[in-house]
Amino acid sequence: MPIRVLLVDDHELVRQGVASMLAKAEDLTVVGEAKTGREAIETARKELPDVVLMDVRMPDMDGLEATRRIKEERSRTAVIMVTMHDNPAYLREAVRAGAAGYLLKDVSKDDLVDAIRQVATGGAFIESQMLKGMLSEMKPGAAAPSAARNLTKREREILALVAEG
Repeated sequence: MPIRVLLVDDHELVRQGVASMLAKAEDLTVVGEAKTGREAIETARKELPDVVLMDVRMPDMDGLEATRRIKEERSRTAVIMVTMHDNPAYLREAVRAGAAGYLLKDVSKDDLVDAIRQVATGGAFIESQMLKGMLSEMKPGAAAPSAARNLTKREREILALVAEG
């Protein structure tokens, strides 16, 4: 049975490009698209996706709030944030909202497909560049306050999963 994917981005060109990339993977099927957070929630209710690819910044309702609401209604739906923001603070907020993955929009097709497959089976996927940024904040003597003290239980679980491979 294919993994059901919902695409959420306010740019049609991005949605079409991602849909085209995913069409080549036999075990994935795009079941819907949305251009706002509110549309994402409604479409997720109707289509019951296994994975949602969610943009962070959108009009009407941002992807973080939409992720929170989707996870409240259907906890088994995995959400991957797909964004151009490489700030570790966005990553922390995404994990707090319930996201199981975080990718930058310059991600390769292979990494995108791998991320979808991993989160669909209960795993987590954080792009290595983002993980390095978060880990560098946690190093002893780092200029920023220790991010380790601010990690939620879920963030620590995801970091442990990533470390295990």
